[in-house]
Amino acid sequence: MANGSETRRLGAEMREGERVTPLELFFDLVFVLAITQCTALMAHHPTWSGLVQGLLVLGMLWWAWVGYSWLTSVLNPEEGVVRLVMFGAMAAMLLVSLCVPEAFGELGLVFALAYGAVRVAHIGLFMLASPEDDQLRHSVLGLAFSSAIAVALLVAASHFDGMAQGALWALALFLEMAGAYVSNSSGWKLVPGHFAERHNLIIIIALGESIVAIGVGAAGALTLGVGAAAVLGVALAAAMWWTYFDVVAIVAARRLVEAEAGKVQNEMARDSYSYLHLLMVSGTVLVALGLKKTIGHFDEHLDLVPAFALLGGVAVYLVGHVAFRFRHVRTINRRRLGMAIVLLFLVPVATEVPAVVALAVVTALIWALIAYETRLYGEARVQLRRTQAA
Repeated sequence: MANGSETRRLGAEMREGERVTPLELFFDLVFVLAITQCTALMAHHPTWSGLVQGLLVLGMLWWAWVGYSWLTSVLNPEEGVVRLVMFGAMAAMLLVSLCVPEAFGELGLVFALAYGAVRVAHIGLFMLASPEDDQLRHSVLGLAFSSAIAVALLVAASHFDGMAQGALWALALFLEMAGAYVSNSSGWKLVPGHFAERHNLIIIIALGESIVAIGVGAAGALTLGVGAAAVLGVALAAAMWWTYFDVVAIVAARRLVEAEAGKVQNEMARDSYSYLHLLMVSGTVLVALGLKKTIGHFDEHLDLVPAFALLGGVAVYLVGHVAFRFRHVRTINRRRLGMAIVLLFLVPVATEVPAVVALAVVTALIWALIAYETRLYGEARVQLRRTQAA
């Protein structure tokens, strides 16, 4: 896209290169707090309704972050007025994060208004990026329309409770995500290598929440049981890292870069990263909740909801991988799908054994899957990773 005179006059620069900038990493720190707050919300209300509330909030926060990942594939976030607006968006996102524990309570209206400010900054910067690009501007205006309705629904939801409130939140999230699906995908701009790396980094941030949850669950105490559970928790987080970064992230990024620029590439990025990575992040946050409860009560039986969070979270994470692969190559990873099903069937069993035993079982199963796949991939995996490192 050519730099427009209006863009230059306002001091904004279009992105050049695929390197993730320090300001983008700085911006992501607020999302770290947001994920932590979602885990805290579910931990304080370890019920099915609390789980749904936490995932709805996570979905809204995720979509706000996704918007900025697309934005910084167009604009250089570190130059001109863009830098200042990014700081403002960070402040608004911080307020959103602070509201999370009471997003369905007393701070629902503040959450909605702060979230609206995050979206206004996002849409405004996108408009700045499209002074001479009618296709991009048309797509941005469509996104602005769906976002405005979503924010209005969140404002309305703050005046309700129970099922009505949850339904309004679900509708708001649906409209936010549907807006990108129905808009003209050929109008969006993308730097594929940068876009893939941004999502790789956010997976690391989500996995980091699992490590934080271990520390919070231990609550400053270190006994043999707590230590064993903590080590197992790190082993589980490491296994989840391996399943994504050993092969999947490399292959997916390469396919995105090699896809036909424009509509094909944009829709691949939207579907596989903006949509399907939400499954992976949601699964990781659920695992963090399960680890937090496990570390704190390692010798007790898990209740059904924390047990589902621990085993079901890994299952959701693996299903995200299966869907991710299917979107890229139209084949199903039956090993990971089968493992996800096995973990779901084991949820009732996890409520009948000490929490540390349930954690040991799920960790052993995932590492067994990794060992099998590593042997199965053989030399092809080694060559792929060597090529990536070159």
